[in-house]
Amino acid sequence: MCLTGSESPVVVVLSGSMEPGFKRGDILFLHMSRAPFRTGEIVVYNVEGRPIPIVHRVIEVHEEGNKGNADILTKGDANLLDDRSFYANGQHWLKPQQIIGRAVAFVPYVGWATIIMTEKPIIKYMLMGVLGLLVITSKG
Repeated sequence: MCLTGSESPVVVVLSGSMEPGFKRGDILFLHMSRAPFRTGEIVVYNVEGRPIPIVHRVIEVHEEGNKGNADILTKGDANLLDDRSFYANGQHWLKPQQIIGRAVAFVPYVGWATIIMTEKPIIKYMLMGVLGLLVITSKG
């Protein structure tokens, strides 16, 4: 977190909304800088009332002079409409404070382990059981 400036430096893409650029299960590495947000960059943002951050592309930015204030509109590449329906009730634009990082690199498919363990908890418990057995039965 100290090196990247992002509160969440690594995220897993959980849906197909960014295809074909990013697929479900891809891991994104995030960085946060003070540079102005630009149309076309991939950002990860939080919205009040939603527990999981959203990975989408900036499609429009309205800056207010040199104050660092901006209104940001995002959209998933595979989605027909912009993200206004995802934002908090009555909110039409994101603020820079809601963005937790900008995508700077990715590794395809590695996040599937996280998705499988979240969607199929039995697999997580089986894996924990096997690891526990290995610890108990190992010599050392």
